[in-house]
Amino acid sequence: MAKPSKFAHIVYRTRRFEEMIAWYQKVFEAKVQYQNPGLAFLYDDEHHRFAFANLAVLDPAGKASQGKMDAGVDHVAYTYASLADLVDTYTRLKQHGITPYWPIRHGPTLSLYYRDPDGNRLEFQVDCFATAEEANAYMVGDAFATNPIGVNFDPDELVAQFKRGVPERQLLARPAGPPAPIPPEHGIGA
Repeated sequence: MAKPSKFAHIVYRTRRFEEMIAWYQKVFEAKVQYQNPGLAFLYDDEHHRFAFANLAVLDPAGKASQGKMDAGVDHVAYTYASLADLVDTYTRLKQHGITPYWPIRHGPTLSLYYRDPDGNRLEFQVDCFATAEEANAYMVGDAFATNPIGVNFDPDELVAQFKRGVPERQLLARPAGPPAPIPPEHGIGA
């Protein structure tokens, strides 16, 4: 059974966007890898150890929270050592009726988002670049600036391509395209 090889990152939802970024920069000596009005990614030795979703931009009226407190943990991410491990995990979980609500090629990662029985969101990911330096360069490039969310994919098609021997580099590459909509299960947006 494949297990995650490391804790990857945590994403916070906040209405104190700039204050949170400044605090994490001071406390962890993290550097801003990418920032726009709605999202910020900070890194240490991981391409983004902390990320912040600015609710003042993404959900200004608080509609997605349905009256609940909306600031806090968005999701926790775990990295798998290889695409094979992530594919094996997807296949195993699917056999138990556990399927991702959001399969997405973010760019730096290929990711599957799941919800546990309490509704907590977990991201299982595999890195798309061989080194942190390559991922960091991607995150400051035009492709990421144009689409910091990513492009959806069909995990069953990914499994089929993987089993047919399509090169991993091709399977991990994010195609060009507009940002995928954030699904309602993720709890941000209208």
